[in-house]
Amino acid sequence: MRTAAVILAAGASTRFGSPKQDVRIGGRTMIELIAATARDAGLGPVIAVVPPGLAVPADVVPAINADPAAGISHSVRLGLGAVPAELDAAVILLGDEPMVPRDAILAVLAAAGPGTGVVASASGDRLGPPVLLSRERFGLATDASGDEGLGPLLQRLLDLVSVPLAQPPVDVDTMDDLAALHDR
Repeated sequence: MRTAAVILAAGASTRFGSPKQDVRIGGRTMIELIAATARDAGLGPVIAVVPPGLAVPADVVPAINADPAAGISHSVRLGLGAVPAELDAAVILLGDEPMVPRDAILAVLAAAGPGTGVVASASGDRLGPPVLLSRERFGLATDASGDEGLGPLLQRLLDLVSVPLAQPPVDVDTMDDLAALHDR
């Protein structure tokens, strides 16, 4: 299955206090870290949905979200719309989860067999990224609204395959989250 990565990184970073997409961890930006993990897991191309003016690495395809205030659902639609037509699927990743484990992406990919439309990682009762959508299920994004993305829709899908994760990826929403990540 030929699968793209779609990194959602167009948020306003209001809780963080500055554009967290530019924050460096170990000398690399969060987008660079996530993109490297996606490529290591065999995904490509790597597409990043970003606000206007945000630079992305040379090997990442930018999808510009001129209206970040429209919420994450708008970013999902833009990212999926940028996936080349010849690809079979996309794995959605979050731009504020820079340490998403490669194994989590590989587990989602491994669970996607013929006829599998949606695979989501699960931690407890939470379903979320990494999330794989087959091309046939890209239309789910049209049902998403506001700043919730696909989350509420995943809970209602009857054909969803969930992959349990030992630990969910760590979100970096605040400076304290970043400090805790550095402490790890």
